Amino acid sequence: MRSSATPRDVPADPIDLPPRRRLEGVTNVVSGYAGGAAKDADYDRVSTESTGHAEAVKITYDPDHVSFGKLLEVYFLVAHDPTEVNRQGPDTGPSYRSAIFPQSSEQERFARGYIAKLNAAHIWKKRIATRIEHSGFYPAEAYHQGFASKHPTYPYIAINDRPKLTALKQKFPALYKG
Repeated sequence: MRSSATPRDVPADPIDLPPRRRLEGVTNVVSGYAGGAAKDADYDRVSTESTGHAEAVKITYDPDHVSFGKLLEVYFLVAHDPTEVNRQGPDTGPSYRSAIFPQSSEQERFARGYIAKLNAAHIWKKRIATRIEHSGFYPAEAYHQGFASKHPTYPYIAINDRPKLTALKQKFPALYKG
């Protein structure tokens, strides 16, 4: 990570991480797509599982308040099961792969090292399937932005995302902003 205190953008995985008001140091969250071409970056095309995109989240954060390493901890320990291949919860296909899209060689080295440490610790029964990829990020359609906050009782959100907020509160109480 760079040593400056300016906010940074980190495209993450297809997980809709808690909105910025819930995670200390996160200043913006944008839902979108990464891993494919700009011309194919829309929900209908990505849903065909033939574009090469992953559903992704671009996270802007203030490193004076939260580190890249801490964001990786939340990602691996709360946001999803990093051992799943092309699957996140009930969703399956390559657009649901576990991937990190680092924005610098330093972030890439850190992420690779973190994954190696987790694998060596045998926290999960299977090895981590999270891939390190390089690609542009393309914001999703407006109706995807802040979907969980706008629709907290939507069945998918209630069943799949609400438990992640509970886990975030329990595992990272200092980061959680209710």
